[in-house]
Amino acid sequence: MKALAGFARRYARNRAAVLGLVLVAIVAAMALAAPILYPESPWEMVGRPLLRPFQNPEFPLGTDALGRDVAAGILHGASVSLTIGIVATVVSVVLGTLVGAVGGWYGGWIDDALGRLTDVFQTMPFFVFALALVAILSPSVGTIIFAIGIVTWPPVARLVRGEFLALKSRDFVQACLGIGMSDARIIATQLLPNCAAPIIVTASIKVATAILTESSLAFLGLGDPNVMSWGTMIGQARDLLRTAWYLTAIPGVVILLTVMALNLVGEGLNDALNPRLKPR
Repeated sequence: MKALAGFARRYARNRAAVLGLVLVAIVAAMALAAPILYPESPWEMVGRPLLRPFQNPEFPLGTDALGRDVAAGILHGASVSLTIGIVATVVSVVLGTLVGAVGGWYGGWIDDALGRLTDVFQTMPFFVFALALVAILSPSVGTIIFAIGIVTWPPVARLVRGEFLALKSRDFVQACLGIGMSDARIIATQLLPNCAAPIIVTASIKVATAILTESSLAFLGLGDPNVMSWGTMIGQARDLLRTAWYLTAIPGVVILLTVMALNLVGEGLNDALNPRLKPR
């Protein structure tokens, strides 16, 4: 409890990080409230087309060219974006941690082979790679999560490998080897907990990257056609930029604030989890 309280105090010193956490909480609340406030499908045509924001109290953010409620799209899009962002990040972090841990611990030809594999993935532009994977596998939430997870794991692998190389020569690790602890147990109980802080910080930033990547894919028409996302809303309204600018501006601002908030949270976590940093 004392450690948790100390972490909270250090985090709270960074006012920008607190603001980011509040914004992330608002987006999460939007996602949870979507099926309650708008139980109908966001694809339904429910009003007169191209109503401007606040023109009709029933549609506070207006309607699009087909009469669909923009507010319903924003709230349901929050659920899609957070789901893809979080799950894709979990895939990326698990895969990157596994590769980095094995390479950093065993070294030798295993490390060399995994290092070359990591290099191969890093030489390809990650967005182009994700674009190709989604196009080949056909767009869906599952394929988007898979594509983003597959193309974003190399930085995590390099981070974990570096941490393992620095930690495995420490006295406490050598003591564990001396008493006959297995490699898997040392990795799980000694090394991974000691490099959890940078992994958590990296994961928070990767959620933002995943959301931005999904929005970009949806904007290009490679989003899941069965779900509403912020990128889809922008892509469908780009031809109406002059006559109905709000249709692109509203989801664009929401993406901007969400990505910014997650990056601020990552900065706050870095300050709070890194004891070597001076408190602000």
